[in-house]
Amino acid sequence: MASPVRLNAFAAVFTVADVAASLGFYLGRLGFREHFRLGDPPSYAIVERDAVSLHLMPASEAPESRGRSSIYVFVADVDRLHCELQALGCPIEVPPTDFFYGMREMSVRDPDGNRITFGQEASS
Repeated sequence: MASPVRLNAFAAVFTVADVAASLGFYLGRLGFREHFRLGDPPSYAIVERDAVSLHLMPASEAPESRGRSSIYVFVADVDRLHCELQALGCPIEVPPTDFFYGMREMSVRDPDGNRITFGQEASS
């Protein structure tokens, strides 16, 4: 039997009210870089940071899903990322916290309410 086809990457799609405003947040507050933009003003965009890729789609395409998405990003140092995002002026929803399930996490929300949680294994 042949080996299964390899899955190469993962990208989340967030529905947003204003693609241009969301681009500003991800580029300016979370340190992502712009990978792709469709139109001017943009009607679709892709932002990336390291191995994380987010697609930003107008909520008019799926208005019922706006602000309901959530992703979890594993990082090497939550506390250092927290300092970095604070320096960029990013509002922090949950500061770095150790949870009972063994993870240290922090969370932010984008302007549409989509949650991004960053986590690492907690120190023992």
